[in-house]
Amino acid sequence: MREEQPAQFEIVGEIRHIEVIAAGASLRIRQRLNRAYGKGRWRKMKGIALVNLADGTVIEAEIHWYEAHGIGRREFKMKRVIL
Repeated sequence: MREEQPAQFEIVGEIRHIEVIAAGASLRIRQRLNRAYGKGRWRKMKGIALVNLADGTVIEAEIHWYEAHGIGRREFKMKRVIL
């Protein structure tokens, strides 16, 4: 079984309907984020945005990412397409 490659996309415009999914001790990969990007108050977030896919298609999708104050948003993932 081979590992899946993450979908290549670019966020177009603003992210709307932003919510915190997890923060603090409930964030499972906090140690890895601290090692990779620096210590911070990491939170897992989700929101809705227009995304431009690698083939040029523009769609609305739910995206997830990690962010910390002073470090910024990191590791965006597209979770589902909004129809």
